[in-house]
Amino acid sequence: MSDPSPTDPVAEAFEAQRDRLRAVAHRMLGSHADAEDVVQEAWLRLSGQDAAAIHNLAGWLTTVVGRISLDVLRSRQSRPQASYDDRLPELVVTVDDGATPEDDAALADSVGLALLVVLDSLRPSERLAFVLHDLFAVPFDEIGQILGKSTAATKMLASRDRRKVRTTKQPTAVGREQREVVQAFLAAARHGDFEGLLRVLDPEVKLTVDTPDGVFVTLGATEVAAGARLSANAGVRGRAVLVGGLPGIVAWREDGTPLSVAAFTVTDARITRIAIVIDPAKLAAMDLPSHLGTDGTGGPRSQGARQEL
Repeated sequence: MSDPSPTDPVAEAFEAQRDRLRAVAHRMLGSHADAEDVVQEAWLRLSGQDAAAIHNLAGWLTTVVGRISLDVLRSRQSRPQASYDDRLPELVVTVDDGATPEDDAALADSVGLALLVVLDSLRPSERLAFVLHDLFAVPFDEIGQILGKSTAATKMLASRDRRKVRTTKQPTAVGREQREVVQAFLAAARHGDFEGLLRVLDPEVKLTVDTPDGVFVTLGATEVAAGARLSANAGVRGRAVLVGGLPGIVAWREDGTPLSVAAFTVTDARITRIAIVIDPAKLAAMDLPSHLGTDGTGGPRSQGARQEL
């Protein structure tokens, strides 16, 4: 079935809810494409119902979107090649001109990579309970119906979720300190300074690298530091950027072909997470800034560096 027709009263009612439903699905899944698919599936299910018998359309649609999103999360978790925790959220890349994310219209989405990283610490049912109740004020009894739990059990689940979110190391707004930590990491890697790398890496740092062969994960400061090395390469340019609101760097080959995008999560002056994309297909699909800019050290355009991890 096609998209809803604007002349259909049911379609008009659905369209009035579309933005909210898309927001719910995106916060659940961390992917705009998956969110659009979930909303479209919700419309297909609504079109097969007697809309007149639905007394609370907004609640009904929220329940449907929640259940579909939950199924998607559980499907991701069951895949042996990579759990949904290791699935990199969509990376929105913008030029880092020193402004705060709040000043950048391209980062207006209230849920960026930082919050998605925190939500990834929750199991699917926990994530749904937290997103629906704490972000969208959905009553516990409605969430319980989606999860197949009692209202009391759902409240207990949400309470545990909040404790997990509060205790998860969360990044602060991008500022000079975060940029300096990232630059210190890049400089130490470039010079093979193992001790320097350990000074800026959190002991439990997590590195995820998105490659054509899948997502690979490295855990721990020692392992990440051992694998981080930057080598001079005359055919590569680098530029400091913001990636989903986090400090990062984009590298290009001499011909302008993207080589990699890296995002750094910095908490308490330590790097707690590094997300790198080197998959050429995914890099080609990103809306990247021009490679005619600064290199990864913040200096003028020059011979850059290639990150080999």
